[in-house]
Amino acid sequence: MTIKSLFLPLFSLLSFYGFAQLTELEQKQFMTFEDSLQKIAPRVFFSKKESNRFEANKNLLSYWSSILQNEKSLLFSFDSLKNKKYVSILTSPDKKFRIITWNLYKDDGTYGYFGFLQVNNSKTIKKGLFKKETTQTYEIFQLVDKSGSVKTPESYVGEPNKWFGMLYVNIIKSDDDYYTLIGWDGNDKLTQRKFIDVLYFKPDGTPTFGKDVFKYPGKFAKRIMFEYATEVSMSLKYIENRKQIIFSHLAPNNLDPLLEGQFQYYGPDGSFDALIMKKGRWEYEPAIDIKNEKDKKDNVKKPNPNKQTPVYKP
Repeated sequence: MTIKSLFLPLFSLLSFYGFAQLTELEQKQFMTFEDSLQKIAPRVFFSKKESNRFEANKNLLSYWSSILQNEKSLLFSFDSLKNKKYVSILTSPDKKFRIITWNLYKDDGTYGYFGFLQVNNSKTIKKGLFKKETTQTYEIFQLVDKSGSVKTPESYVGEPNKWFGMLYVNIIKSDDDYYTLIGWDGNDKLTQRKFIDVLYFKPDGTPTFGKDVFKYPGKFAKRIMFEYATEVSMSLKYIENRKQIIFSHLAPNNLDPLLEGQFQYYGPDGSFDALIMKKGRWEYEPAIDIKNEKDKKDNVKKPNPNKQTPVYKP
C-alpha cells in the first residue's frame, strides 16, 4: 500500500540524507511527535488485555502514518523509540530507504507485525519506443502482514501490502541490486524463527520481499528460515570483514530420528555454517571456523525437551 508519493528533484532527495538539516522549529516538532509515539507505544506492548493492545496499535499506526507523510521525517532518528526497543528503525547503507517494524503479542502466543517503508525511489518509465524517463520520488509504504496465511515462507514473494511480517534487525547492501535483511519472528509458544530476507525494487519502484538469490542445498528459497525452540538462542549475524552471514547450525537435541522436523526440540549444536556472497548470490558453506568471531551470545545450548510442551510426544 503506497500511502503517499512526492515527486522531488534528485538533489533534494540526496540532501535529505547528505547535507540538509532540520531547522530548530522542525526539530522541536518531530520531538513532540516522538513524545506522542512514546506515550502510545507502552500500551501496545504492555497492556494486559489483547483488545487494549490492538486498539493502541491502531492509534500507533495512524500516528506513524501521519508523521511519515512529511518527507523530512527521514532526517529525524526517533532514537528514544529505538533505545527503548519499542520499534526497530533501520536505514539502508546507501540511504535509499528506511524501514520501521514492530511486533504485537497475541494471547495465543503468536505475533502480529506492523511497519512502514520510506523510500527515496527511482522510477524508470517508458515514454516511447526508444525513450525512457527516470524520476526520483519520496514514497511511503505501509507493511501489511500476511504471514499467517503463508504455507511456505521460504518460497513466498510479496509486495508491502502482502508482506511476510517479521521484526527486522539488520540490513546488508548486497553486491547486486538488492538488500538482505535479517529478521526475527516469535512464531508461537513452541518455536521461534529467524529469517534471512531479501528486498529489491522493480523498475517501476515497487518494493518486493523475497528473491531467488540463494544457493542452498535442498532449497529453492526466496528467503532462508531457521526454526528452533522458544527457550534457546540462535546466533545469526553478518560479519562485515568476511562478507559472510554466519549462523548456528540447528539440530534436534538428540539423535532420535522421530525428532526430525519437530522444531520445538531444535537448537544450536555448537557448530556454525555461513552464507558467502559470490557473484551476487548467497552461497551456503557448512561447518566454518569462527574462532575469532564468536561472542557471548554464540554460547547457546540445545533445548531441553523436559522443559517443553510439544504438540505431541514422538
